[in-house]
Amino acid sequence: MRLSTLLSSSLLIGTLSAQQSVTVSTSPSNATQTWYSFQNGVVESRPLAEWDLAFEITGITGSILANTAKGIAVYKAPYALTQWASIDTAGLAASWPMQHNSETNWSSGAFNQGLTSNPFDLGWGIYNMITHNIAGDSAFVVKLANGDFKKFRVDGYSSATDNFTFTWADLDGSNQQSNTLNRTTFAGRNFGYVSLENNTVFDREPATNTWDLLFTRYMAFVPFPVPSMYPVAGVLQNRDIEVQRVNGVTPAFSDWSAGTFSPAINGIGFDWKNFNQQTFQWEYATDRVHFAKDRDGNIWKLVFTAYGGSATGEMTFTQELISATSVQELDAATTFTLYPNPVVDGRAQVLVDMPATAADLLVFDGSGRMVMTQRINGLGGMVLHTLDVSALSAGLYTIRLVGEGVQASSRLVVQ
Repeated sequence: MRLSTLLSSSLLIGTLSAQQSVTVSTSPSNATQTWYSFQNGVVESRPLAEWDLAFEITGITGSILANTAKGIAVYKAPYALTQWASIDTAGLAASWPMQHNSETNWSSGAFNQGLTSNPFDLGWGIYNMITHNIAGDSAFVVKLANGDFKKFRVDGYSSATDNFTFTWADLDGSNQQSNTLNRTTFAGRNFGYVSLENNTVFDREPATNTWDLLFTRYMAFVPFPVPSMYPVAGVLQNRDIEVQRVNGVTPAFSDWSAGTFSPAINGIGFDWKNFNQQTFQWEYATDRVHFAKDRDGNIWKLVFTAYGGSATGEMTFTQELISATSVQELDAATTFTLYPNPVVDGRAQVLVDMPATAADLLVFDGSGRMVMTQRINGLGGMVLHTLDVSALSAGLYTIRLVGEGVQASSRLVVQ
């Protein structure tokens, strides 16, 4: 939604101030994964245990996830593919590295770890920059959730057919099976899914452009009581959603303009909650706010407030749209200057020269609360506007100028 569609600054404030409480369920024992849209709510829920592997559909990183939250374990075997018939688990417990999906990047799955210095090494195979094929070169041992061990390899990826082919068998070579995952079949998704137990390839994920957050159980590094990878329940974001985490503020804090957004998929993560071993109650980060930037550039404020534990798997948070414009940062053709700064007589001069014909001037206090807004009309050239701040208490304020296609922020000290 472009700023020009907002009829007045009062409409802007009314639109951006609406706050709602949302509860998303991952079911008892976090048995389901739930995809959520800021605009449309829950998009889809599916059983977490129905899949074992997930193959990335776009790009050349060849990410392959393992459902480690289900109990699957992936080990890179110290065997060449030519030794496929000889693979066993001797030495596994002592020296084989257990591999995990990245907590921060969808494009680095459990099968993509332990990379060499070769820039085309994807962990399970080598990318050919001429043919765009990937030749499998690594053997793995996979422990399924039911405790069975399988040897596993990705035979390769063919750009001509857009197929991944992969093979697995019992350690003694019996029950060998192969399958193919065609990426075209899953166009518009992040991943295509595989059940090794059922030897099926299937679609279970909503279209990438329909969801923003995934509520799920996953493996994360937990430093206490012993540093280790541990199953947690939390929130991961879609690959095109960025999050800014702000600590040490009140839930009323709304000034996202000075911070940095990160594409790391665990920007929200799991640690907004903590289980108190003395009281046996869940506790929540009361001084934390998350800002999420969706694929259209809208900014949403999220404050997580409750978790039902394994009994319900419910996660509760407040959601508020605080910026409904997809705008770019200030460019060289735009001037935005405040003076004098500090302000001593209650009036600041705002010098504006920007391509937009009108803009909103938004004033936030130190807690991030919007305390004033003014509409500046008649732009399209250099304009001098007087901002009356005499009603504001002494302190530091953030001034945001938002116009069609551009935005800028500055600090103002009121004395």
